[in-house]
Amino acid sequence: MQLKTQLQERIEQGEWRPGDLIPSEAELGQSFEVSRTVVRQALQDLTYQGLVVRRKGKGTFVAQPKIASRGLVQSLEGFYQDLAERGVPVVNQILEQVLVPADSEVASNLGLEPLVPVVKLVRLRLVEGEPIVLVTSYLPYERCRSLIQANLQKRSLYAFLDEECGLKIGRGSRSIEAVLAGEAEAKLLKLKVGAPLMRLRSVSYTSDGAALEFFDALFRGDRSRFEVEIMAIAGHGERRARRTR
Repeated sequence: MQLKTQLQERIEQGEWRPGDLIPSEAELGQSFEVSRTVVRQALQDLTYQGLVVRRKGKGTFVAQPKIASRGLVQSLEGFYQDLAERGVPVVNQILEQVLVPADSEVASNLGLEPLVPVVKLVRLRLVEGEPIVLVTSYLPYERCRSLIQANLQKRSLYAFLDEECGLKIGRGSRSIEAVLAGEAEAKLLKLKVGAPLMRLRSVSYTSDGAALEFFDALFRGDRSRFEVEIMAIAGHGERRARRTR
């Protein structure tokens, strides 16, 4: 634990920066006067924390910091807006922006009849030039016709819908699960096939209760972290006490 703490402090204080190769197990053992077993365990713990990455035959490197999404899970903000408000620049690489007939899954999530025209929008989100998330969105064409020609490279989709189409998101439903990268998404996100991803699926609704967007987002597990603020339920303790009595 002492060794792990000291190594972690060197990373957090910037002595070792992201991408740096840190000393070998033998060098660390000699420097701190501990066995290689102790060094190996400390490095393993740091790997579990996501602070270092161990590459076979190359050594141990300081990991790139994870990008925290603070409002994405518990609020109606999008990824672009969430990071932009904190001064983190996001660039959208538009891979698809086409009109397609809704398949059964898309139609069901958007409350449409199958084959009704929808706008399919596939975006690769880059932070500081590195791909972080791959998002596929579907929206009813009849509600946002101008979206098919919109330039969203440096603009939030939700801001466009609000400012250009007069559509505001009123509520939404989101779910998160862990998945493995397939060949297509691994190539786009610059990962190995089978690398861990976090999958966020969402349906957003306008204030009139109509579904406006269904999206499926794949976040790099090595670069993403979701932060959620939990509030106490007013009166919960009092109600529990009454039930106990």
